[in-house]
Amino acid sequence: MEMHLQPPAMTCFVSGRPFAEGDRVASFLVRGATMEIVRYDLLEAQSEQFTLEGFVACRWVHVFKPRGQENPDRALKLSAENLFVTLADPTNELNVESTRLVQFLALMLERKKLLRPKGRSADGAKNVYEHAKTKQLFEVPVGELTPEFFMAVQEQLTVLVGAPKVKPADAAAAAEAAPVAS
Repeated sequence: MEMHLQPPAMTCFVSGRPFAEGDRVASFLVRGATMEIVRYDLLEAQSEQFTLEGFVACRWVHVFKPRGQENPDRALKLSAENLFVTLADPTNELNVESTRLVQFLALMLERKKLLRPKGRSADGAKNVYEHAKTKQLFEVPVGELTPEFFMAVQEQLTVLVGAPKVKPADAAAAAEAAPVAS
């Protein structure tokens, strides 16, 4: 799964004020009317003044740290792995949607051998994973993998990467199964 997004902003989307080191920044991934995924970064204190146009796929809050020079092409690519690393960063505060996405990404990346399970936290509320490349440990809240969980994740992923393409045979079968209005 790969998406092309803007790199983290250096200024607040609402006020235009440059972020300073230590500012609490709220980041949103939003699918707009054009079905394009857009990232919005703004000061957390100005979140209430921000009106979203589109569906919010996920939201997280992090402490701003100025970055050094990096390759802009590389920064534009957001894969499942670096989305996980971004969302699961211990300095970010997760909400319900972000937690669900982090749990799913952890499961997917564990299957791809990019994360290694290391057991549970001392209180048993979080699974601990080691990132294979960086050896960094991430704690992911434990959750039940119910059908409702996967339906919610599917909705989030549909927002991020688009709806799955329907094969012509599947579309014809769905049309035949649909009730006919009389």
